[in-house]
Amino acid sequence: MASTNGGGIGGLLKFLAILIGLLTPVIYLVEQNFESFYIFKPDHLHDLAKRGIATHGNDTRAIVGYIVDELTSLPSTKNHINVDEEWVFNNAGGAMGAMYIIHASITEYLIIFGTAIGTEGHTGRHTADDYFHILTGIQLAYVPGEYEPEVYPPGSVHHLRRGTVKQYKMPESCFALEYARGWIPPMLFFGYADGLSSTLDFPTLWRMSYVTAREMGANLLQGKF
Repeated sequence: MASTNGGGIGGLLKFLAILIGLLTPVIYLVEQNFESFYIFKPDHLHDLAKRGIATHGNDTRAIVGYIVDELTSLPSTKNHINVDEEWVFNNAGGAMGAMYIIHASITEYLIIFGTAIGTEGHTGRHTADDYFHILTGIQLAYVPGEYEPEVYPPGSVHHLRRGTVKQYKMPESCFALEYARGWIPPMLFFGYADGLSSTLDFPTLWRMSYVTAREMGANLLQGKF
């Protein structure tokens, strides 16, 4: 029996070693060419968010419409935008809000994330740079060792660099255009953790999975990684 178990573990380790050996050069090549996969630019999204705010003030729904309308009019992005406002709850890092997935692919996602009543939690430590463009409301962030919060009002962008982590809070109603660029699939583990270990809200997890997989799949079929 001991010999059989040892063989099974050895076979698993061998399989993992082969898998890592095969994936490592692929990951390296993608890492070296990330820029060629991106269709969104942080500067443009920041400018777009600010123009939406300038045009519509505190009308979040109108700002979101303004953003989506422009993205669907641009040749580089129009075929990769989900124009249906399919809102779904999102629990991650202890915070709860809702999101509308505008775009999801292997190297980028663009969503509207927010809540009308406030929330607080852990940002997560991610494999992608995250740009949080505040549309309405205020977001606060905290880094260990600091004695004052970072304050992000409408029109500002909170850049959470890849591999870093913060505490964040939306004291009251707050909505943002969130853009992530880098390795997106590993971020899904953070997005599922609370649902699988705390809320057990399986209908929401299924809906989030369905929309994400559908959008990623549709973009892959168009050659968008």
